[in-house]
Amino acid sequence: MVSSDRFTVNASILFTELPLLERPAAVAAAGFDKMELWWPWVDAPVPEQAELDALRGAIEDAGVRLTGLNFYAGRLPGPDRGALSVPGEESEKFRANIDVAAGFARSLGCEALNALYGNRVETASDEEQDALALENLALAARAADRVGAVLLIEALNAPESPKCPLVSAPRAIEAVDAVNEATGLGNARFLMDLYHLSMNGEDLPGVIDAHTPKTGHVQIADNPGRGAPGTGSLDFEDLLGRLDKAGYTGLVGLEYKPGDNGSAASFGWLQK
Repeated sequence: MVSSDRFTVNASILFTELPLLERPAAVAAAGFDKMELWWPWVDAPVPEQAELDALRGAIEDAGVRLTGLNFYAGRLPGPDRGALSVPGEESEKFRANIDVAAGFARSLGCEALNALYGNRVETASDEEQDALALENLALAARAADRVGAVLLIEALNAPESPKCPLVSAPRAIEAVDAVNEATGLGNARFLMDLYHLSMNGEDLPGVIDAHTPKTGHVQIADNPGRGAPGTGSLDFEDLLGRLDKAGYTGLVGLEYKPGDNGSAASFGWLQK
């Protein structure tokens, strides 16, 4: 039996058969005491205070801890994900969201905030977008630092997000290093999503060995299909063991699709 203590449930991809405010209790009922979320209001980087209060209350009432939160990133999942490097309205929404998301994280003791790069667009050069991204990531890192959190930067995968420029571990590490150099805070960290990296064809043991020291969080889903461990070909017993040997002591986010039997039934692999 695998202990659930090291895992945090992403309630933006699991338990989506339930309304948002019912998901924290469902996470607890499934035997977990930790959860993470993408930004829940995809059309509202600055939602009404009543909505923030209601979600905070649902999390507190369920007795679970919010361990990770995305800044505003558009509509997830989908190829249009990400906002901070997109000039105009999307990056403005990201900036408007920074203090809101950081404040919500602080109110629940959440110590990790994830910022997603945006897609390449035809209206700006790659260099212009990367400069905007660094500027916005630095703002996000400073906001995270003010609330005692780390800033997470992840690589997506090229097959599903072909216009995203961060589709490899080395490229995400470059962004992490650039943000830390720009701010001097050292609180930008790599989000090692093993599903995305596998979809990119990367050598997962090699990524773990090379980049664990700069990793602030890990997320998992099997490949192909983005289902629970055991539904695809990835050897999670080996991969999680390698993370342990590499010195990773943080949480592992369960960011997978639950399958036809629903979210509560998707945790059977933990009992094996």
